Amino acid sequence: QVQLVESGGRSVQAGGSLRLSCTASGGTFSDYTMGWFRQAPGQEREIVAASSWRVDGRYYAPFVKGRFTISRDNAKSTVTLQMNNLNPEDTAVYYCAADRSRGLYIETSATDYDRWGQGTQVTVSS
Repeated sequence: QVQLVESGGRSVQAGGSLRLSCTASGGTFSDYTMGWFRQAPGQEREIVAASSWRVDGRYYAPFVKGRFTISRDNAKSTVTLQMNNLNPEDTAVYYCAADRSRGLYIETSATDYDRWGQGTQVTVSS
């Protein structure tokens, strides 16, 4: 089973940028659809972006609005989330997740992802 470790979360000012990284170990990384989710206090966990195990498949939540970019490096078993133009509404714990179902479409529900990292805190101040 793949294990996931996130890094890169910290406090930034509104308008700033952050790059989150997730490193996987213990599985065949290229077989997994990789997702970034976030959860703010009192809110449900929601998908931010995902990268399909299929070549060039990506999904972005509507609220991303072109500000974030997900990328993966199968050779290094990493997936990154570049976040630009951050605003206070982006404050949350960000989680890396893996879906091993190898489905035709990218799943957007947290319940479809099998493995999770421990999360990394992103705080955006105004």
